[in-house]
Amino acid sequence: MTNKVYTEPNPGSSSLREKNGILNQPRAVWAVFFAGIIAFMGIGLVDPILPAIAENLHASQSQVTLLFTSYNAVMAVAMLITGTLSSRLGMKRTLLAGIIVIAIFAALGGLSDQIWTIIGLRGGWGLGNALFVATALSAIVSLSKTGTTQAVILYEAAVGLGISVGPLLGGWLGAITWRGPFLGVASLMIIAFIGLVTLMPKSDTAPKGTSRTSPLEPFRALKHRPLVIFGLTACLYNFGFFTLMAYAPFVMGLDEHGLGYVFLGWGVLLAFTSVFMAPRLQRRFGTVRSMGLMLFLFALTLLAMGIWTDTRWVVIACVIFAGALLGNNNTLITAGVMNASPVEKSTASAAYSFLRFLGGAIAPFLAGKLAEWYNPHIPFIVGAGFVLLSVILILANRRHVSHVDEVGAGH
Repeated sequence: MTNKVYTEPNPGSSSLREKNGILNQPRAVWAVFFAGIIAFMGIGLVDPILPAIAENLHASQSQVTLLFTSYNAVMAVAMLITGTLSSRLGMKRTLLAGIIVIAIFAALGGLSDQIWTIIGLRGGWGLGNALFVATALSAIVSLSKTGTTQAVILYEAAVGLGISVGPLLGGWLGAITWRGPFLGVASLMIIAFIGLVTLMPKSDTAPKGTSRTSPLEPFRALKHRPLVIFGLTACLYNFGFFTLMAYAPFVMGLDEHGLGYVFLGWGVLLAFTSVFMAPRLQRRFGTVRSMGLMLFLFALTLLAMGIWTDTRWVVIACVIFAGALLGNNNTLITAGVMNASPVEKSTASAAYSFLRFLGGAIAPFLAGKLAEWYNPHIPFIVGAGFVLLSVILILANRRHVSHVDEVGAGH
């Protein structure tokens, strides 16, 4: 979606067609969409109970942040094989396999009493999430009738809705017991499984004639410079994202309910901006400039959290405000990746996600350790520095990625 799309004589009519178009989807797309909402609820569901896990299991903050590190590390590596599995099993079976794996490891985590056991089980959870997330994105893009850009918006809407509701439910369940959110995720996955089985037809797999994807394809895809640029930008940006997700709960001084409401506000803004604001920014300023602005503002937000870490209301306000910036950036960068290179969507998603979640694997543990080595201010300041590096990277290479708007206009 670029300026080219909106140079028609009657812009109101064009806007109306866009709104109608994004809702004009096959049943299979809506099946993945609603399953995605439930699946992404699992990410934020655990966030409000991080301090409670540390207290109940007598774990340090850096140990608890390993729940995100193991999750993201396994997910990063597993992303490399999602395309291979999807091309052999089909999208529906791969999605169902991911849901089953998430449900099993989440349930086992809720029944465990040792922090290191839960850290290991979170790795298994990350494997299931990799199978689901990468396949869900490529499924919605491939099956959608409205083109790549609007399909990405629909996918990000599912992400935003799931992430926004997850922390609120996690706060309620976590107030009962820290095990509640883990068992809650397992239960939600059962609902998602039933929804996909009943709503997604067997014929929704890859079109006939599509060749099976080699495990080496994601590595070959990284020969395309635009894809690498977006992937490394997301890797650096995720240092800030997961510093906020994994470490901010420890400095806000709130109980499970309070953390749930804060991250609810964060998620609502993330969902709203990813669907309604990001496309407008993309049309008006282009993908790269809009990303640069959002990332720069996010770096400033993290820096403010680092300076005023001891002032509760500042940290809370920054976390909620960051949701708006992250929602915009998530849609912009995902749409950019889908149009960055000529490789298949699923392969591009796998290669990009591999780089992206490497940052998400390192950042949480690094944040916890920096707080132990120095003070609670440092994790946010370091996170801001990494995000600022992502701004420099994307703007310095803008001539290599500016074509994504032209490609998007043709979809």
